[in-house]
Amino acid sequence: MGMKYAAAYMMAALAGKEAPTAADIKKILESVEAECDESVASKLVSEMEGKAIHEVVKEGKDKLKNFGGEIGRAS
Repeated sequence: MGMKYAAAYMMAALAGKEAPTAADIKKILESVEAECDESVASKLVSEMEGKAIHEVVKEGKDKLKNFGGEIGRAS
């Protein structure tokens, strides 16, 4: 699944859609002349069903913390 689907879903949520649909994702992607595979959009919507977007984002941020990312200091 490409980032464009997640980004379109997030844009719909930020625009006030409590539960964005595959049609919402398609409309957003087509507005910027991007292709939309409706099966991918539908899969994302089904995976997000019953989940609050802010909780999904928080969970993802918490997982990224485990990767570290500290920069070594020069001696």
